[in-house]
Amino acid sequence: QGSVDCPNLEFEYGDTDVHGAELAELYSYTEEPELSTNQRCFEEDFHTQVQGRRWLELDGAQQKAYVMHLLDGLEVVNRDKRLKVARAILYLAQGVFGDCDNEGDVLHWSRHNSFLLYQLGTFTAFLELLNMEIDNSQACSSALRKPAISLADSTELRVLLSVMYLMVENIRVEQEADPPEWKTYRETFRMELSFPVHTEEPFALLLFTMVTKFCSGHAPHFPMKKVLLLLWKVLLFTLGGFEALQGMKVRKREELGLPPLPEDSIQVMRSMRAASPPTYSMELLEQQQQKRGHRSRRPLVKQDSLDMYNERDPFKNDEGGVDEEENDDVDSGIEGELDLMDRDTIIPTVPTQRPPIERVSFPKGLPWAPKVRQKDIEHFLEASRNKFIGFTLGQDTETLIGLPRPIHESVKTLKQHKYVSISDIQIKNEEELEKCPMSLGEEEVQETPGEILYRAMLYHLPQYMIALLKILLAAAPTSKAKTDSINILADVLPEEMP
Repeated sequence: QGSVDCPNLEFEYGDTDVHGAELAELYSYTEEPELSTNQRCFEEDFHTQVQGRRWLELDGAQQKAYVMHLLDGLEVVNRDKRLKVARAILYLAQGVFGDCDNEGDVLHWSRHNSFLLYQLGTFTAFLELLNMEIDNSQACSSALRKPAISLADSTELRVLLSVMYLMVENIRVEQEADPPEWKTYRETFRMELSFPVHTEEPFALLLFTMVTKFCSGHAPHFPMKKVLLLLWKVLLFTLGGFEALQGMKVRKREELGLPPLPEDSIQVMRSMRAASPPTYSMELLEQQQQKRGHRSRRPLVKQDSLDMYNERDPFKNDEGGVDEEENDDVDSGIEGELDLMDRDTIIPTVPTQRPPIERVSFPKGLPWAPKVRQKDIEHFLEASRNKFIGFTLGQDTETLIGLPRPIHESVKTLKQHKYVSISDIQIKNEEELEKCPMSLGEEEVQETPGEILYRAMLYHLPQYMIALLKILLAAAPTSKAKTDSINILADVLPEEMP
């Protein structure tokens, strides 16, 4: 239940939005005319190959034959012809919307066509074209010379990235009605994207390189929104989302012989109430002063920021406290100048007439289970022994002789909530390996998609971080004039400025 000021939001805490919304995220309003261009490119070629029939009426073999014909067209030297064929393929990936009656049909055919295109090797062909476009020095130099960059400068790249995004997103999303062969294609595609099959690097690294190239100013015509969307979906597909991460944590803790996780943090987040950040302290003071009018006899009460939302602490002195807040609203105006004693004699019935204030109580502290590290217990015992005994016992957390009873209880409580993380074990193992490198040998590292990508990114990791930060700052709303060199709107500005 949200409070009156802050109702619950219509928001689901998850990896992605619904499938249709994720596909729609790819386009900007300025690209709308290009949808009809894609349709025209497809229909002009399709009607020369198949007379008098629609794409939806073809059987599987005929659809495959036509896609193979399109893929042959991608290998021509003429750049304009290649672009027309790529647009026709994009129209297929978009779900042949010209032949469909409703949005559900478009989404169905978009998925169907994406699996068909992947089966026939379209993604690999588009990856080669993408590499060619990235290395196209002529496009880079012409974009650098232009005073203003628009949609027209990134046409080829946008078409290629759109097809790849639609394929990744459609194949990534699993549905119950999927045929068994689609599940096989999904796993194969995931392996292809995770492990470098045709190239020296994983696909995500190529997209990271595009980001850094764009931010360094060498390729201002790269459509950054599409690159980042595709990068996000590739990482989500290959490395897994929240649920995959939770499963990996659980498995890893079992392997290391650690107790199971106390909770799933994502599930805790999903059940949390939407909350606005705490009000700035000066605003709180102003509100209190406005509420109390011109009375300033009572000193301001000092409160912790967390206690502000809670009911009165049962351990605090309750004398004269309960009615104090209730009377705040009454004693403004004429009665404001009266003392509490006088008010009781003159208007004794006022407190009983007021409707009871509905208090909203929230649990104290954070909703997660408390976690205590071994070091926390050691520090606590060290401080306690210094105070009560006068000497310490190092890392001994078992001996409690000479310490008072409350300290025994505190240590018992701390040990109940003791939490050993996987990283603690890994750091310990690493320290042992460094101490005895000859006898213990090298560490065995699993070749997971995350490990391979990390190893490939490691040398240029600071560059990727700085590039992403630059984009974030350029996209953040601010009152000050922007002076940075990157223009993140280049791929949404129309060719002729209105």
